[in-house]
Amino acid sequence: HNPEFTMLEFYAAYMDMYDVMDLTEQLIQFVARAVLPAEAEGKTQFRGHTINWLMPFQRITLREAIRERTGIDYAQFPDAESLGTVSLERKLLAPESVKGKPWGKIVDTLMGDYVERELIQPTFLYEYPRDISPFAKGMVGDPSTVERFEGFIGGAEICNAFSELNDPLDQYQRFVDENKNADDAEANPVDEDYVRALMYGMPNTGGFGLGIDRLVMMFTNKDSIREVLLFPHLR
Repeated sequence: HNPEFTMLEFYAAYMDMYDVMDLTEQLIQFVARAVLPAEAEGKTQFRGHTINWLMPFQRITLREAIRERTGIDYAQFPDAESLGTVSLERKLLAPESVKGKPWGKIVDTLMGDYVERELIQPTFLYEYPRDISPFAKGMVGDPSTVERFEGFIGGAEICNAFSELNDPLDQYQRFVDENKNADDAEANPVDEDYVRALMYGMPNTGGFGLGIDRLVMMFTNKDSIREVLLFPHLR
């Protein structure tokens, strides 16, 4: 991250991923109506594309988006070894992208390489792998997937949100599993205080985070986020 950046984050009790998705669309479209001139009709240019901020956001599962663009239904390859093998066989990923990587990380790499840059108009991808979403509530009947979405515009991510995991036993196991899949440099102690707090009780909650600077960059048709920061990171 840059040393200076602006984030909008919130938690909303008694909301889930789908409620937050609706609120996000309303929020971004409200801003578009407020800051764009009437003659723009809710449209801006960004990196050579015309973005229509007022159109209904496309909603597609991550599984379907990857299947459309790579031909791989990752649910048919439910472990890292099989998904990595088929990705290599089809020359979709390089060996260093799959070797020693957990299943969810390989899924995320496929998304980043083949899906993200194609999402020009406002789009929500939802239902993400559990092992890259340690704080998101699991999907009912699918232990490998969680209630999480990311928003994309102009081929770039603008927000991340999910139904917060409020089961302390599940949360504890997520911390343990995350360390099993992490390199030594990435491993962290289990957050016992957080798990203990959850044991006192937490309602169903929707969590959300959006990068304001990236949104400003898109509205003003700037190619780099450095152009909208007062004190960008110096290289």
